[in-house]
Amino acid sequence: MITIRRAVKEDCPSLLELVRELATYEKMPEEVTVSLAHFEESGFGEKPVYWAFVAEASDTVIGFALYYIRFSTWKGQRLYLEDLLVTEAWRGKGIGKLLFDRLIVEAKEKKFSGMVWQVLDWNTPAIQFYEKYKASFEPQWVNCSITTV
Repeated sequence: MITIRRAVKEDCPSLLELVRELATYEKMPEEVTVSLAHFEESGFGEKPVYWAFVAEASDTVIGFALYYIRFSTWKGQRLYLEDLLVTEAWRGKGIGKLLFDRLIVEAKEKKFSGMVWQVLDWNTPAIQFYEKYKASFEPQWVNCSITTV
């Protein structure tokens, strides 16, 4: 039996392990540099900047969806899906759909104007998953970032 629930601080070690699994899948394991303390503080401290749902089976976290609020000057508040992952052994069982559907409910409950995220152009399984939701893909946008630390 799979349970989808809001993440709690005690889930952070499991979430961080899943983040590392995702980074390895995306061929960038060395890019995960966040500490457990910073991860916990960022999600469960005095001023959280992210929220998450977990998928749980037999008291073990097997997947998660982590989001934060993004503000669009054109659209207003939107749910930004930072990461969605189901651990490899549990993929193909509809758990990703349960998590994604829960995010849609969250966006509606909080009256966000929509939901946005990124997907790597080579991640065919993820693209096919999002196509089932009739997601729009915007190839004209280029991702940009800088490091300030």
